[in-house]
Amino acid sequence: MKPYDLIIRGGTVATASQTFKADVAIRGEAIAAVGRGLGPARREIDATGRVVVPGGVDSHTHIEQLTAAGIMNADSFETATRAAVQGGTTSVISFAAQHVGMSLAKVVDDYAALAGRGAVIDHAFHLLLADPTPDVLAREVPQLVRAGHTSLKVFMTYDRLRLDDEKLLDVLQAAKDNGALVMAHCENHGMIRWMADRLVAQGQTAPKFHAAAHMRASEPEAINRFITLARHVGQKVMIFHVSTAEGAAIVRQARGEGADVEAETCPQYLFLTGKDLDRPGNEGARYVFSPPPRERSDQEALWRALALGDLQTVSSDHAPFAFDQTGKLRNSLNPTFKQIPSGLPGLATRLPLLFDAVVSKKRFGLPEFVRWSASEPARIYGLTTKGVIAPGYDADIAIWDPKRRVTLADGPIHGLAGYTPFAGRTVTGWPETVLSRGRVILEGGEVTAQAGSGQMLLRKAG
Repeated sequence: MKPYDLIIRGGTVATASQTFKADVAIRGEAIAAVGRGLGPARREIDATGRVVVPGGVDSHTHIEQLTAAGIMNADSFETATRAAVQGGTTSVISFAAQHVGMSLAKVVDDYAALAGRGAVIDHAFHLLLADPTPDVLAREVPQLVRAGHTSLKVFMTYDRLRLDDEKLLDVLQAAKDNGALVMAHCENHGMIRWMADRLVAQGQTAPKFHAAAHMRASEPEAINRFITLARHVGQKVMIFHVSTAEGAAIVRQARGEGADVEAETCPQYLFLTGKDLDRPGNEGARYVFSPPPRERSDQEALWRALALGDLQTVSSDHAPFAFDQTGKLRNSLNPTFKQIPSGLPGLATRLPLLFDAVVSKKRFGLPEFVRWSASEPARIYGLTTKGVIAPGYDADIAIWDPKRRVTLADGPIHGLAGYTPFAGRTVTGWPETVLSRGRVILEGGEVTAQAGSGQMLLRKAG
C-alpha cells in the first residue's frame, strides 16, 4: 500500500461525542484513516500522552477591520492568524465590514485581497451590513451569498452601525430569500445611550462605568426583539456573545417554543467580571468591550446554558486594539469610557482558557471542548470539511500537551495588540503541534506557515 504522508501515532483522539486511543493518518490535505496500528508513513509524530483534537474554528473575529469610528484594528490577517495558530485554531471567520455608503461587493473584494496576502490559515467572511439599501439587498446580497458568503451580521446598537426594526426585517427577509444565516449584536441602543449620557453628566466617566452604561437589561430586551422579528419572517438566526443569565434564558425559552435560533458566548464572559473594569488609572481600558463583562452568577448561568445546549459555541470576538495611543488610548491617555475603542484580543487565548476550564478542571470533558470550539461552529456556518477528525475531512489538527502549565502574559503571541486581559492566569493544557490541511504549521512554539498560505472558505447557501 502507498505510504501515508504523515501519521499522528498513539494519542487520545477526541471528537464531539467520544474519546479513544488511535492513530490518525493523513494523505495530502485530508485525513485518510483513523485507527490502531496504521502505517507506514513518510513521517510520524509521536502523540503518546497527548490529546489530538480538531483544529479550532473561531467563528467570530474582527481582523484588519476599520471601525465605524475610523480606527483600524491592531492586527493584520497575518498577525491575527499567527496568533490563532499559537492557540490551536486553524480556521477563522471574520467580517467584511460595510459602512454607510459602501458597496458591499467591493468591501468583500477588498477584504479578500487582504486575507489572500496575509492569512496563514483557512478563512471565511461574514457580511457585516451597516447600510442595507434596496440595491444592496436585491442585487449584491444574492450574488455574494451564491458566491459562498452565506452569513450576514447586523448591529442593534452603535450610532454608525445600528439598524432599526424595519431595516432588520429587510435583512432577515433578504437572508430568507437567499438561504443565508443572520447573526446579531443584541443590545438596546436607546437604553445604552440614555444611561451613558446621564453617567457622563454626573462625571461618572471612568472605564468601570462602561458596564453601567451597557445596562444588563439592554441585552435580553434586544435578544427577545430580534428573535421575535426573525420568527415573524421565518428566518434562522444566531445571537452573538450572550453575556447575561437573562439573555441565555430568552434564548432557551425561544428554542423551547420552536424558534430556529442558536447562540454563542465568549471566554471574556466566562472568566471576567465587571470588577475587572475597576482598575487604577487607565488600566480598566484594557477590559472595555461590548457587551461588557457581568457577574460571577452570569458566568455560572452561561456554563449551564452551554451544558443544556442553549448556547452552541464559544468564540473569541477577537477585536484587538493596542494599549497605547494607536488603540485604546487613542483619544486620551486617561480616556472616559465613551472614548475607549471597544474590543479585546482573544484569538490566542480562547482555546487554552476553554481547555483549562472544561478539560483540566473537569467541569466537562474533551467532547464538550471539541463541540464548542470546533465541530459546532463548523456545522453552524457550513464549513463542511472542518471541525471533525474522520476520514475525508481536512487534516486540521491540534495536538495538545494536557499537562503543560502556562501563565498567560502580555507579548507578541497575542498579535499586534501585544497584551491579554487574562495576563497572570495560569492554564493547564497547551497546543504544541498544529496542522492545517496536512501541513505542520506550529512546532516547537514556532509558527512556520507562510503569509497567504491559508485558503478562502466558500460555503453553500441554505
